[in-house]
Amino acid sequence: MYDFHIHSNFSLDSKATMESIVKSALEKNIKTICITDHVDFEATEDKIDLLFRPLDYFRDINKVKYKYRNKIEILAGVEIGMQPGLEARYDTFVQENEFDFVIMSLHTINRKDIFHDYSSTELSSSEIISRYYDELLYCVKSYENYDVVGHIDFIDRYIDDEDVIRRYDLYMDKIESILKTIIDKGKGIEINTGGMRYRLNVANPKPSILKLYKDLGGDIITFGSDAHIAEHVGYEYRSSERILKEMGFRYIYLFRNRKKFPIQIQ
Repeated sequence: MYDFHIHSNFSLDSKATMESIVKSALEKNIKTICITDHVDFEATEDKIDLLFRPLDYFRDINKVKYKYRNKIEILAGVEIGMQPGLEARYDTFVQENEFDFVIMSLHTINRKDIFHDYSSTELSSSEIISRYYDELLYCVKSYENYDVVGHIDFIDRYIDDEDVIRRYDLYMDKIESILKTIIDKGKGIEINTGGMRYRLNVANPKPSILKLYKDLGGDIITFGSDAHIAEHVGYEYRSSERILKEMGFRYIYLFRNRKKFPIQIQ
């Protein structure tokens, strides 16, 4: 088992210590974890930088790496919250720090936080989804210093209209363009089981997007629980592995020193 999307208390939305995460992973016989804390530059309309201090982050992760060095592999990662216009800032941040793995995610639309600023919008659900995929397409075209795109249909977690979420045909062309760009650039996606904890009952991305990714020739895929508490580390790993195998994926990928390594799905 391998979990490549975990948040510790270096993320503002998590209180889990790195040691509690490691202990939870050991209880579940997980072989490798990557702690991928949030960095969100110019977040909210006030353009506040939400990030951890890299020196503190690497100090703490190196402590648990050493303490548990004979029991589990612990890798250093980051989840960057991309927005158009921030490519240079993120590129500098990633280059200055020796991460093993970089997730690029979209948590905003037009500089507005999806969770806080779109909960009372007058826009229709279909318009919000459409704008989200327009912005994600822009980001995957304009930025390259990442390894996988996180929870591609993240927007589904915050849309109340389930009929619109199911109307895959409304935005299929945009998703196809996003996936083609990811594949052409040699990047990957993740299967993120956080969606199962957001009333969706499926991982992000949903099976239809996973199938499209596979049909387009996509192969690079990581597993992430998107855990914000230690108990969720490795959440639904086996069911995700089964889904990928049924779709024809042969490998789950790991990243070390920004290099990918395939692990055959059992």
